[in-house]
Parts: sequence; C-alpha cells; structure tokens
Amino acid sequence: MSKRVKNSLLIFVLFISVAVPYIHETPAEAKSSVSLDQKLNHLLLNEPDLGGAIAGISVRSASSGQIIYDHMGNTRLRVASNMKLLTAAAALNTLGENYRFNTEVLTKGRIKGKTLYGSLYLKGKGDPTLLKADLDHMAEQLKLSGIVKVKGNLIGDDSYFDHVRYSTDLPWSDETTYYGTQISALTVSPDQDYDAGTIIVRVKPGSQKGLKPTVSMSPKTSFVKIINQAVTVASDSKKDLKIERGHGNNIITISGTIPQNSKNEREWIGVWEPTNYTLALFKQSLSEHGIKLTGKIKTGITPKVAIEQVSHSSMPLSKLLVPFMKLSNNGHAEVLTKEMGRVKKGEGSWEKGLEVIQNELPNFGVNPQTMLLRDGSGISHVNLIPANQISQLLYSVQQKSWFPFFLNSLPVAGESKKMVGGSLRYRLKTPLTKGKVWAKTGTISTVTSLSGYVQTKSGEKLIFSILLNNLLDEKKGKKIEDRIVEILAGS
Repeated sequence: MSKRVKNSLLIFVLFISVAVPYIHETPAEAKSSVSLDQKLNHLLLNEPDLGGAIAGISVRSASSGQIIYDHMGNTRLRVASNMKLLTAAAALNTLGENYRFNTEVLTKGRIKGKTLYGSLYLKGKGDPTLLKADLDHMAEQLKLSGIVKVKGNLIGDDSYFDHVRYSTDLPWSDETTYYGTQISALTVSPDQDYDAGTIIVRVKPGSQKGLKPTVSMSPKTSFVKIINQAVTVASDSKKDLKIERGHGNNIITISGTIPQNSKNEREWIGVWEPTNYTLALFKQSLSEHGIKLTGKIKTGITPKVAIEQVSHSSMPLSKLLVPFMKLSNNGHAEVLTKEMGRVKKGEGSWEKGLEVIQNELPNFGVNPQTMLLRDGSGISHVNLIPANQISQLLYSVQQKSWFPFFLNSLPVAGESKKMVGGSLRYRLKTPLTKGKVWAKTGTISTVTSLSGYVQTKSGEKLIFSILLNNLLDEKKGKKIEDRIVEILAGS
C-alpha cells in the first residue's frame, strides 16, 4: 500500500471518528443546536449582570435525553429550591403517589360513662397539611364516641421525627419566617397554602389618625401574644410597619406606622415550638366541642397500650405535591425528607432522609457522587449540584408511572391561578411561553435557578436547568433566566 493511500485512509478514519457522535442527530436538531449555541453564548458573554457571576446551563432533548447545550453543566453550583426536584422525585419513588400522613387521638385510662379517667394523646406523624378545622373534626368525633370530660392530661407526641427543629445551615435570620419554620411531626397550618408551623397576623388601619391599628390572628389562639405598638397615620403618610417575633418565644411585636387608607397588612410568622402550638389549638377545639379537660398540656410518648379513638389522614402525596412545588414550600420539603428517613431507615431525621434521597438518585441516572446535599428544600447555601445532573433527573422521571403528578406539580409559566402558575404565574407571560413552560423556580441570596420543560415553537420539547450563582441582584437573575427560556421556546 502506497504512502499516499495510507494517508488518505488515515484521514478518512479520523473523519469518521469525529463525525460518528453526530450521525444520530437529526438535521432539525443540528440546526437548532447551532442556533441555540449562538444565541445563548451571545447572551452569556454580553449580559452585564453576569459579570463576576457563575452560570451553569444544561439543555437536553426531552425525547432522546441528548445534551444539546452545555455551559459549565458539570460544575457544582448552589441550586436554591431546585433541590426540591430531587426531593419530590425521591418521595414519589419511595413513598408512592398515594402516601398519606396520619394524625391520631388515643386514650390511656378507664372510660366510665362519658368521662376518661386518664390521659388523652395527640400523636403526629408528620402531616404538614393539618388544619385547625381538622383538629375541630377530631374533637367532634371524640365527643361522638361518648367522651365529654378528660380527668387527666392532654399529651402531644411528636416522637415520630427526631427533635432537631432546624436544618443544619438554616440562617438564624430565617427562624421566624414562613419559609424557615421549625419542623415537627406534630404541627398545624393556618390556611390552605399549608405553611405548617406558622400563624397569620393581619393588621388593619385604625378608623382615624393616631389610633392603634386592629390586629387579628389566624387561627385565633392565646398561644401567641401580640404587642401592638403601631400607630395609624394620615393617608398621605409613609407606611413603615414591622411585624416581628422574638427569638425563643411567641411574642409578636407590631411597630411603626400604617396609613389610614392603606390595604390590610398580612404576614405569616413561624411559631416557636409547633408541637405545643398544635396542642394549644387542639385543647381549644376540645373546649369548643364541649369536652372539658381538667389536666395540663404536656409532651410525651404515647404508650403502646393506648387505644386509638380517632384518626385523620392527609391528602395523598400526589395532591400534596401541588402546594409543595407550586408555592415552593420549604417545610413540605423538610417533612418529606424526614418522612423518607423514618419509612426507609426507621429514623425521622435529616441525616437518614438525605441518605434515602442519595440512594434513590441512581434510579434516575443521576450520580450522587457529583453533588453535596444538606437539606431537602434548598435553603442551604452549601447544597451543590451540577446543572447536567438536574436535567438528567428531569429526563429520566418522564419514564416513571408517577410522572404526570410530578409534572402537574411544577409551576406553569404565566398562568394566573395560584395553584397552577405558582411561582411562575407573573413570569413568561408572552404567547411564546405562556402555558408552555413547566419549571421549578429557586431563590436564595445571590442565587437564582430555574429548571424544567419547555415546548418550543417548532413543536419539540426541551429540558433545561439554569443555575446562576454569585449574583449581586437575584431579581436581575430572574430576567436572565426568562430570556434564556424565551430563546429555547423560540427554537
């Protein structure tokens, strides 16, 4: 064989080896990929608000899983609430879409006539959707069973989870917020947003200047004390109102000014010790339904000999996912993490729950060795996950039987209904993207993220994960995310 023939053969072999990875790519995909590269690269290179920041971006074909755009996709970055995508997928895979949380009322002692001579137990098993109305119903059912007097104590049992109330990296400044509430197996929500462990404080301006505003709480309870130091000022004056709870107590102080014609203010405040909060509300429910308690409120462990009198079951996980993911509920994420630990490892703790999540990830083609997980919600600044791993998870879960529930839980771009659009209801509202983007948002200080699915103008569905870190202004990060998604939608 001549030297010229040998060289020609070598060039041909090299050409084939380079071209082979692209042979399976359709012409449409290749054209789209080139177009996306140019547009996305231009945005990343020329966006001033990304100066000094880090962007991890991964885009895949939803049908093949092939990566069609990758910018630092294998770099570990903080993900904020995009962590909830992992938590939700692991919960569906381990607990199942029909899983429910139970709350039980049990008795230990002798029942004679209509009197219980002994203790009444309220045992929580992690339900983050328990409402005051549910406590009322259990009290009503208890009365229907024949008990109208308890000559003993009301004891709350939250031992289903451990007693660690806050995740490792929760900032102290988030302690009183609705997104940083204490996690307990026995807790209650004030409304159907299901922010467990919180109370809603409403402030209404006084009827005239100089008067204190009117303050109310939901649910009504004496467990929380209100100190009202606020003043109603003239309609043209500035609003400067603060609603704050002290550390380690349940004293909420309202201070500052509220103009006479201003709208009512409303704030969700996390309580200190949600177990005792739930007990106080249940005692109130007992009283309101004609059941007299002569003993004290305590916490303890339900004895094995206790007899169940009443129980309440939550909505199934398939429905719980909607407020969890649409509203990015941190408490739900941490409860599900502990619940997975309890069900699979026998311990309702963050440590065991995170072990379960990590063990589940390979089932989605995700490599847990590429990441660092510290909680279930993403509020930690220490969580680190590559964008390519998130897009891989989103590709793989499409094959799961529970995927319709997972997809239904994601916020939908531009859809105004709260439990449809969720955290995307005010974003991506143009005809190009409205109703065509299903994605999980995420925000913590200096970090913003958006990962999900987009229907393109050409009819193709793409999977994307956008992680922006070290931003000076997260609001500007949201606009960058939206521009990236608009480029994808227009492809």
